[in-house]
This record gives sequence, structure tokens and C-alpha cells, in this order.
Amino acid sequence: MSETTEVRAGALDVLGWTCPAPLRNQPRVVMGHGGGGAMSAELVEHLFLPAFGGPDLAGTVDAAALELGGARLAFSTDSFVVRPLFFPGGSIGDLAVNGTVNDLAMSGARPAYLSCGFILEEGVELSVVQRVAEALGAAARTAGVEVVTGDTKVVEAGHGDGIFINTSGIGLIPHGVDVRPQRVVPGDVVIVSGPVGVHGVAIMSVREGLEFGVEIESDCAPLAGLVEAMLAVTEDLHVLRDPTRGGLAAALNEIASASGTGVVVQERAVPVPAAVANACAVLGLDPMYVANEGKLVAFVPREHADAVLAAMRAHPLGREAAVIGEAVEAHPGMVVARTGLGGTRVVDMPLGEQLPRIC
Repeated sequence: MSETTEVRAGALDVLGWTCPAPLRNQPRVVMGHGGGGAMSAELVEHLFLPAFGGPDLAGTVDAAALELGGARLAFSTDSFVVRPLFFPGGSIGDLAVNGTVNDLAMSGARPAYLSCGFILEEGVELSVVQRVAEALGAAARTAGVEVVTGDTKVVEAGHGDGIFINTSGIGLIPHGVDVRPQRVVPGDVVIVSGPVGVHGVAIMSVREGLEFGVEIESDCAPLAGLVEAMLAVTEDLHVLRDPTRGGLAAALNEIASASGTGVVVQERAVPVPAAVANACAVLGLDPMYVANEGKLVAFVPREHADAVLAAMRAHPLGREAAVIGEAVEAHPGMVVARTGLGGTRVVDMPLGEQLPRIC
């Protein structure tokens, strides 16, 4: 080890690192359990679902679809613990709104109302809390939803990380809309709404003080308007998913597993911005596993794919939408990628998370 390497290793405090995806037979909670990958899925399937009442709960979809008084409602909840609180393109306040709004939209619902819970650490500056609250309120107005109830708790200094936020949301699912992974069939076309990997790299760049020659801004945005534009073409969208934790790879694997179909992705068709590709190359990351906060992936019947793609590209949040693959009968439950050299590789479900605490 050179003297320079030794100095850098000491500055990074490698002894303080924790592994986000350790061995899976851990007796204690580890960072990987919150990463949106296989460890998260196992925690939900084997601990929470049995404790809460069994497999009928919406443990593997973005929002639960419920019948109430003759109406079909979507209901979702999410917690946000991102560090840092502010980053290029957004803040924890923006995430708290857009994350829950997008979960509702992925069920085809029109988001309407949010609750908001703030957990504040003793000692955080009130000016910081105000900035976050104002960002949250502005994001709600942009998304067309109202924050109608909430709660605030304070924990002792050293028992939090400044600000944590939980939001829950309710939306109305239009008549005739049935968006869920079980509807995917071989032949469905896979469309992504734009470049992937942006949010995760934006968070990593500011968290670790990394520079890649150009500032990378988070893609954090509300997607309900884009979904409405797609549904205006056809109500027959089979599944929608926002590829947040675990990235595009996790979303595709979840859909393949739930639908019992295989998925083939054309690797070169997946839009990855040059800045994200360069950053991932430096960091040793795969862009398909890096989180997004303003993108969606859709499985659309082939006969509607061209029209849906055109509608997406006509919307500000879908201008760079692209067809990246299809659902197939072969290798059910598995996602594979066709490489640029003509080979094939398996795109596994991530174990934990490459970039912990990105939302």
C-alpha cells in the first residue's frame, strides 16, 4: 500500500463502515433489510406478513387496492430517511410527497390526500425543519394533492438523524383500471419512462463529496400526470412500477416473480445518461440497480405499445421513454439481459442495496 493510499484509507475511516448486504441468515436487522432487494422481500414475506395477517396483504406492490363504499381506493405508506436532507434536484420533503404519490399512481390511481408524520431529532435547527416543510408543501401543490393530517415527534439527540418523514396517501382508482403484476403475459412490451440511475448517483455524489465533472440532479418528480396520459390511450396497462430502491433490476424481478413470466431486456436499449454511466464506472455500480425517484417501468400489451410510447414521449416526464424489452414464456420468474456483444446475462434480484438510504 502506498503512502497516498494509506492516507486516503485513514480519511475514509474504513473501520466505521457497515455492510448493506451481509449474509442473509442474520439474527439482527442489518442495512440490507431496508435496501429493497431480496433481504427486504424476505423480511416482509417471513416476518411482517405472517404477523399482520397473511399473504393477502399488499406486501409486494406499491399500493393496496381497496373497495370502500362502492369506490376503489389505492392506499400506500412510505417512510423517508435519506441523507443528506437536501441534494441536487430535491430534498427529503420532495421525496416524502413524490414517493407516496408515485406509489399510488403505479396502481392507476389519481392521488388525492396525504398524511405526514415528522420525527425530529433534538437539536436540529428550526430553519432546516422549515425548509423541509416548505419543500414538502410545494411538492404537494405541484402533485395536486392535499396534506390533510399529520403528527410530530421529537427524539433525543443521537437517536435520529435530523429529520425522518412518513407519508401515507389515498387515491381513487378509475373504473375499468386494473394495474397489477399478475396481469402480465408473454408478449407484453416493457417501456421505461426515461434515463435510469439518476437519483441514486445524485445522492451518492453529495453524500460522499464526489465530483464527476458535471452536477447530477435527482429525477424526483410526481408521475401521476404521466400515468393519466398513458391511461388516456388505453386502460389496459398491465403493470406499472416506479423503480426506486434496488433500481430497474429489482422492479423487473419483482414483476417477473409475481407474474410467472420471464423478462428479456435489451441492455443497449436501457437509457443511461453519460454522467451516470461514468459515475457508476468509477464507483463499480450497475446503473440497472441504482435507485430512481421520477421514473416508471410499464408492461403494456403489444397492440397498444406504440400509442402508449407516443403518449409518454409527449409528456414532459416521458420525453425520453424507450422500449427496453418484453415479457416471454421462457425462464419464468427470471430477468435476463441481451448484451451489446450478443451474449446473455442474468439480471438477479439485488440482495441488499448498493447505495443505502437513498430515500
